[in-house]
Amino acid sequence: MTTWVEDSRGGRERGPRGIARAWVEVLVRPRRFFENAVAPGDQAPGLVFAVVMAVAYALCLALLAPAQFPASSALRAAVVVLLVALLIAPAALHLLAALQTLCLLAVVRDRAGVSETVQVLAYATAPCPLAAVPVPKIRVAACLYGAALLVVGLATVHRTTTGRATLAGALPAALLFGYGFRGFDALATLLRAWYII
Repeated sequence: MTTWVEDSRGGRERGPRGIARAWVEVLVRPRRFFENAVAPGDQAPGLVFAVVMAVAYALCLALLAPAQFPASSALRAAVVVLLVALLIAPAALHLLAALQTLCLLAVVRDRAGVSETVQVLAYATAPCPLAAVPVPKIRVAACLYGAALLVVGLATVHRTTTGRATLAGALPAALLFGYGFRGFDALATLLRAWYII
């Protein structure tokens, strides 16, 4: 998970500028990004990216929806954000990558390695800071776009069909975007507002 290839095949920049560039590229040109920026064994930039997205989500949640943030003071908020950065985001990425690998094994015969799967999951979190906005439509849209990025990334990196990528990514996407970034809660709120449930 912490391997950092100095000269990656995709030539990704390192540091804050590289993270910002990756964020824009994966949101705007996801297929091209996944084709060029995911390198075998180069997991550390993906881990850093996922941590930055998780911390941005936590900070935005603390600022925009403090009632939904699990801390009542500035010190507790800082501890929660630190836990997200050092423990929760890396552990969640590890666990989801293991689950995603198992799901891929079931539906994709000839696939790329685990490190590429980790990177796809990490970069699919790009829209998730927007999921902290306390507007259900925005949260649902951000989570759906994250799930779509996961499917595009799996299909591109593992060279499989969109249908197989969707099947393989359904459970990890539900856990990450539906529960982790609370897309299901926002969807339930919208459905209640539309008198569907």
